[in-house]
Amino acid sequence: MIRKLLSSVREYKRNTILAPVYVTFESILEIAIPTLMALLIDNGINQKDMSYVLWIGLALTVFALLSLLTGILAGRSAAIAASGFAKNLRHDMFYNVQKFSFSNIDKFSTASIITRLTTDITNVQNAFQMLIRLGVRAPMVIVFSLIFSFRINAYLSLTFLAVIPILGLGLWLIMSHVHPIFVRVFNTYDKLNNVVQENLHGIRVVKSYIRQDFEEKKFEGISLSIFQDFTKAEKRLAFNMPLMQFCLYASMIMLSWFGAKAIVASGNNTALGLTTGELTSLITYAMQILMSLMMLSMIFVMIIISHTSAERIVKILDEKSDLKSGNYPVCIVKDGAISFENVSFSYPGNTDKLVLNRINLSIATGETVGIIGGTGSSKTSLVQLIPRLYDVINGKVTVGGVDVRNYDLESLRNQVAMVLQKNVLFSGTIKENLRWGNENATDEELIHACRLAQADGFIREFPEQYDTYIEQGGANVSGGQRQRLCIARALLKKPQILILDDSTSAVDTKTDSLIRQAFRQDIPNITKIIIAQRVSSIKDADKIIVLDNGRVNAVGTHEELLERSAIYREVYESQSWGGVRHE
Repeated sequence: MIRKLLSSVREYKRNTILAPVYVTFESILEIAIPTLMALLIDNGINQKDMSYVLWIGLALTVFALLSLLTGILAGRSAAIAASGFAKNLRHDMFYNVQKFSFSNIDKFSTASIITRLTTDITNVQNAFQMLIRLGVRAPMVIVFSLIFSFRINAYLSLTFLAVIPILGLGLWLIMSHVHPIFVRVFNTYDKLNNVVQENLHGIRVVKSYIRQDFEEKKFEGISLSIFQDFTKAEKRLAFNMPLMQFCLYASMIMLSWFGAKAIVASGNNTALGLTTGELTSLITYAMQILMSLMMLSMIFVMIIISHTSAERIVKILDEKSDLKSGNYPVCIVKDGAISFENVSFSYPGNTDKLVLNRINLSIATGETVGIIGGTGSSKTSLVQLIPRLYDVINGKVTVGGVDVRNYDLESLRNQVAMVLQKNVLFSGTIKENLRWGNENATDEELIHACRLAQADGFIREFPEQYDTYIEQGGANVSGGQRQRLCIARALLKKPQILILDDSTSAVDTKTDSLIRQAFRQDIPNITKIIIAQRVSSIKDADKIIVLDNGRVNAVGTHEELLERSAIYREVYESQSWGGVRHE
């Protein structure tokens, strides 16, 4: 896990190395200061040698200034390294998410991915910064302070070593109890973000159904769960500081007690002999050890929190797309012919339930094919196999006579344009949204595509026309306008295959008819697959496929299906004479 995370340091290795180097110099200078103080007291003040006092005082000033300078440089390097590390880590995660197939994305909720890209990375960034600075400084100060202490008086310095086993056992017990709680906390964070995201996305529905109270209670329940878990974790972590202070102040008391005796005994030249300056140095080293252990305590808490975050980040980084181009991928899609050969499919995690069962279909280049069926008949699942958003579990799907698994994924998807019922527009101008289909499209090409999609008319009514700003998700345009803009965007790709997944459901029948008429006249060579609930949207298709419970019920023209498909005839009659005519 650590190696995986550190691979994101990259160009910030220099600062990552410089920070501990500066910290090392800072620590050495700080360790030398108490020794100089002892010399100042014993050989200068006690001996009344002002020249010696001035020289040692000057040395102390230089050491303090150098320590300050190296501390500033260490802080600067650590900040740059940690910020750069977080930037690269965020980039690597987002870049890997972009390569996920739908089945990979299904393993992680959107809210969970957002939490990992924000809160979790911030936790790891803070831990990284503390480790390369305080994590180096604290142990170094402790080790050097112990060495200098033992040089002064080994017997008294044993008091420091006595507390180490107690501290080690206490910290291990705290960590073993706290880590599982933080694992649960961050999973609950995912749920909280999901509730917020759902609420904001569906705020119009919430308000129209007056469900604010319900949403507030749902949010409050999850928020309370996080509060309770965090409180439980913090209560355990709270034992960390008292444990530290008890052990270290106990050491200080023992050091002061035995040190005072040692100074008295120094007149008798015993093994405990100690000068005033040496006792002052020992107390200063004890304070440095105390402060360093306090730093380690903070690092320890941060590591506990960030360890859970690091595990969640690595899960994203380690996730590999289960859809990959072959070793020698085909990069050219010669035409829009499609074939389903004995295809069966089920979604990952639910392999026992076949969504599509033994599908056999053949669609020629340039054909217009309609697909109709009841809710849950797997219409969308069928067309998602064409651009290889999922892989079949049995059989094969071919485009242009080549198995889709043998294509270069990017080349295949460039030739298959899908327009979904729930389309997404991004914040930006209409032009910027349209150029998702072709970033190099000219203004004339944009206008032509919008005319085909019957979008040019309403765009011209906006004050800024094609430079009109679209809010996030297309909130400032109607559902029908959003669908027509997405159809225009798909047409700009100039694909071999155009798939409309119930993407005219929000437009009126007249506009729907005009779109189909434009398709017949202007893009006759593109294979068009139209999923629809309205028979009027597909009755003029070259062939119509009737799906029922994941199987092909019937295939034929409108007239043929009226004669031999009970399902199709029932749908047609209900729409024609059920109180509302669609023609």
